[in-house]
Amino acid sequence: MSASRHPALSATDPELASFVAAEEVLQSQTLRLIPSENYVSAAVLEASGTVLQNKYSEGYPGRRYYEGQQNVDRVEALAIERAKGLFGVDHANVQPYSGSPANLAVYLAFAKPGDTVMGMALPMGGHLTHGWGVSATGSWFRGVQYGVQADTGLIDYDAVRDLALAERPKLIFCGGTALPRTIDFAAFASIAEEAGSVLVADVAHIAGLIAGGAHPSPAGHVDVISTTTHKTLRGPRGAMLMCREEHAKAIDKAVFPGLQGGPHNQTTAGIAVALHEAAQPSFTAYAHAVVANAKALAAALLERGFDLVSGGTDNHLILIDLTGKDVPGKVAAKALDRAGIVVNYNTVPFDPRKPFDPSGVRIGTPSLTSRGLGVAHMPQVADWISRAVDAAAKGDEPALAAVRTEVADLMAAFPAPGLPLA
Repeated sequence: MSASRHPALSATDPELASFVAAEEVLQSQTLRLIPSENYVSAAVLEASGTVLQNKYSEGYPGRRYYEGQQNVDRVEALAIERAKGLFGVDHANVQPYSGSPANLAVYLAFAKPGDTVMGMALPMGGHLTHGWGVSATGSWFRGVQYGVQADTGLIDYDAVRDLALAERPKLIFCGGTALPRTIDFAAFASIAEEAGSVLVADVAHIAGLIAGGAHPSPAGHVDVISTTTHKTLRGPRGAMLMCREEHAKAIDKAVFPGLQGGPHNQTTAGIAVALHEAAQPSFTAYAHAVVANAKALAAALLERGFDLVSGGTDNHLILIDLTGKDVPGKVAAKALDRAGIVVNYNTVPFDPRKPFDPSGVRIGTPSLTSRGLGVAHMPQVADWISRAVDAAAKGDEPALAAVRTEVADLMAAFPAPGLPLA
């Protein structure tokens, strides 16, 4: 990062500026395969760093507790209308600070402490905030969990129905953080209706795919949609709650004043830009390319002897079980990082290993697709992963260094959005 790119930061705090510069280089030179990460556009970066940072805006457009909100109201109203149009919903709240607070707002809107809530078990691919024990949602509410079938890695909707009818949860969450297959929102809706439950679709990972028509939408099936605004949606780190009109007041009240104070207006602006970008035809092409790349990468990994949970993917995400490679997930992830390939170690369903030292790694294609890599590049990516995992098993550091050089060479040909290095 040159001083000309961030002159004020470089002049005021050169130490911090050097850390930002190092991160720019890291994001530029490495192959980022963490499925929850992406690159935002230069426009989103600019919007997220505007003078909107200077405003306090408790309340909602037209109903603030501070004066001087004329422009902030327009920004937030624009983001709301774009969210409603893009996802086809009655109501949208763009104020949640991130995904976990957004989900907590859903609990506040519809449940009371001690109520039964139902979600996918964390080791099976769910999220902490879906009632898992170590989360506040599992401490304040009675969480019951469904999972996947051991032989297929797929959700057994009959088993979900049986659990829902036995437990009659106040809330049912569908969605998660390590689900490589399409979510059947209609099936969940039928189950929730029969059980008398409020159905929440947590689409944080797949929101961009939904917006681009590469994954079925939960709109019209569920009561509430919760999502982050980064990941596949390529916005800033924030969140949204969308719902039917009948739930709008409960959701808004739960977000503010229920859980948080003033919204982060600079983030709201970045969300508005990202939603505008996601409404363009180019984003539809991007979303479908993410899925095509993931399927091609999964096929190439299978050809190289990797065991994939559920046997492949329908979306942006691939979950690799490394048990057959005799390399723990954490060891593989750290070796891949040294090879310039950024992943995260992850539990796999029915994992015999501990969560901090699991059997798998989780990878995805949103970031590499944003850089312009296509299906033709996926065999090479799979080859690098295979070589790095083999090197990890042998402790072959020169082999990892060789992969890192090759990765950097390819990345140089595909500049990262928002990261033009001087």
